[in-house]
Amino acid sequence: MIYHILSFRKVLFTLFLLFNSLLFSQQKEPIKLFIECRCEKSYLRQEINFVNHVRDQGLANVVLMVYDIANGSGGRTYKLDFKGVRSYEGIAQELTYDSNVNMTSDDIRKGLLETVKNGLLKYMIESNLSDKITYKISDEGLAERQDINFEDPWNNWIFEVYGEAELDKEASRKEFEYEIGFESDRVTEKWRIRADIQMNLANSKFLRDDEEFVSKRERYFGYGSIVRSLSDHWSVGIFGGARHDTYTNLNMATSLTPAIEYNIFPYREVLRREIVFAYKIGYVYNNYIETTIFGEDEETIYNHSLDVQARFRQPWGNLYSRLRASSFLNDFSKNRVQFNGSVSVRVFKGLAVRFSGALELIRDQINLPAGSASIEDVLLQQKQIATDFETGFRVGISYTFGSAFNNIINTRL
Repeated sequence: MIYHILSFRKVLFTLFLLFNSLLFSQQKEPIKLFIECRCEKSYLRQEINFVNHVRDQGLANVVLMVYDIANGSGGRTYKLDFKGVRSYEGIAQELTYDSNVNMTSDDIRKGLLETVKNGLLKYMIESNLSDKITYKISDEGLAERQDINFEDPWNNWIFEVYGEAELDKEASRKEFEYEIGFESDRVTEKWRIRADIQMNLANSKFLRDDEEFVSKRERYFGYGSIVRSLSDHWSVGIFGGARHDTYTNLNMATSLTPAIEYNIFPYREVLRREIVFAYKIGYVYNNYIETTIFGEDEETIYNHSLDVQARFRQPWGNLYSRLRASSFLNDFSKNRVQFNGSVSVRVFKGLAVRFSGALELIRDQINLPAGSASIEDVLLQQKQIATDFETGFRVGISYTFGSAFNNIINTRL
C-alpha cells in the first residue's frame, strides 16, 4: 500500500514538472516585426511602438510583406501578407487595403497603418501584450453607412487632365517645353477601357560665337484600348492609336492591333507572381515628314509581336523580366528584340544584392529620313539616328549591421 502511494506521488510530481516545463517553454515572447514594403517605413515604426522593429527578416518572429499594384480607381491596392515564425509559427494572415486617386499621401499612410495594426492583433493576443489589449468597436456614422447607395454615378470611369510648362534661360541658352494631356480609364472585373491623349512641344535655342542653333520637337498622340477578361487565365483586347512625332520622322502614324493574353497563374495572384504571354497582330500606316532611307513617303505595314513577362514578389526578394520580339509580316528581317530584367535578393542577414539590365536589338528603323544627320541634329537630339542596339546594366549592393532593435524615430537636424 505504501509502495502504491509513493508511486502515485512520483507520477503527480512528474506531471507537475512536465506541465511547469511546458508552461515556461511556451512563455509568451515579445513581437519582433520586420516590414518589407514600398511605403513610409519610418512612419509605421513610429506609430506602431508596441512591438520591436528589426532591421532584417532573419531576426523577426513576425514578417510582413506588402505588395502593391495599380487599381481601377487610379490608386493602388496593397496586399499585406503576415507570417509568423518560431514562437508564432503557424499564425498567418492576408489583408488588403485600397487607396484611390483622391486620397493624399497622408490619407494613404494612415489607412495602411490601421490595416497593419489590424493584422498584428492575432500576434498580440499570443504575445506578452495579451493582458494589455483593450477592444473598442466604433459605431460612429453607423446609421449613415447603412444608408449608403452603392451605385457609382461615374460607372467606374476615372478621368485625369494634366499639364505643365517649363522655361529655362541663361545668357547663351533658352529652353521652353510644355505638355498637356487627358487620360480616362474604366476598370471592372471583366473590362478595362483606356484612352490617352497628349501634346508635347520642346523648343531649344543655343548661341555660340554669334551663331544660333535651334532645336524643335513636336509630339502629339492619342491611344485607346479595350480589354476583355475571358477567364482566370485568358484575356483578349484591341489597341488603336494615332501619332505625330518630328523626332521619329512621323507626320502621321495610325495603328490597329488585336491581341490575346495568357497568364500561367490566376490573375488573382498578380500581386505575388505572374508569367504572362501576349501576342499582338495588326497593321500600321505611316506618313513620313521626309522621304525615308528606303525611298518611302508613306506605307502600310503589317506586324506582329510576342511579349513574355515574369514577375515574382517573394520574401527572398523580387524578380522581374520581360522579353518582347516583333517583326513585319512581309519582311522578317526587319525586326526588334527587347529584353530587360531586374532581380533583388536578400542573401543573408543585412545583405541585399540588386541587378538590372536591358538589351535591345534594333533592325526595324524604316522611319529614318534619307541623308546624313547634321551635327546639330545629333547633339540636340532633334532627329532619331540609326543604331543596331541599345544596352545598359546596373548593379547595387547593400549591407546593414548594428543594433537590431531600435524603435526610436528622430528626424531632428
